[in-house]
Amino acid sequence: MIVEQHWWNGDPTPRGRRDIYIRTDGRRWEVQAQIGGENGRSKVLECSSRNSASILAGAWRGGSGNWRELPR
Repeated sequence: MIVEQHWWNGDPTPRGRRDIYIRTDGRRWEVQAQIGGENGRSKVLECSSRNSASILAGAWRGGSGNWRELPR
């Protein structure tokens, strides 16, 4: 799977860090929410399309303006 988009909540601490990824293999789409950095916990949900993955990623980010999109 290739990361199409990646957002970070801006908190560098292991306890506070949150990441959201949209990934695809060209046919399937998935969104991953990760808590606590690389060694933290994560949840992955498959989506039927790019649009549904974007909607889910937006919902998981919530309304906070602290999220930053990171380069791929």
